[in-house]
Amino acid sequence: QVQLVESGGGLVQPGGSLRLSCAVSGFSLNDFSIGWFRQAPGKEREGVSCISSSDGSTPYASSVKGRFTISRDKAKNTVYLQMTSLKPEDTAVYYCAASRYVCYSDDQQYIYWGQGTQVTVSS
Repeated sequence: QVQLVESGGGLVQPGGSLRLSCAVSGFSLNDFSIGWFRQAPGKEREGVSCISSSDGSTPYASSVKGRFTISRDKAKNTVYLQMTSLKPEDTAVYYCAASRYVCYSDDQQYIYWGQGTQVTVSS
């Protein structure tokens, strides 16, 4: 049974940090790339970052580049999103999702999704 379970969200002050985790089961991180997406109220879902199963490349959205870092621990079947220098505009529900082999900018290419974790950046 395929599962992606996000955790680590919460309330943080501007400038703070959070680390999100995406624990996967039912498939291998050697075969699937994992992307992080977010959706703020009233806005479309947007891609944040991804880690490719094929070559380990890690593209980032321009809005988070230099502040967020994606990584994975294959032994733990977990992908992480380290978020630093958080801003109120980072407030959203964050989702992880799996795509076959490579990262895609089109979220329709991601076939498995987690349930999401809320991140709120506010003073």
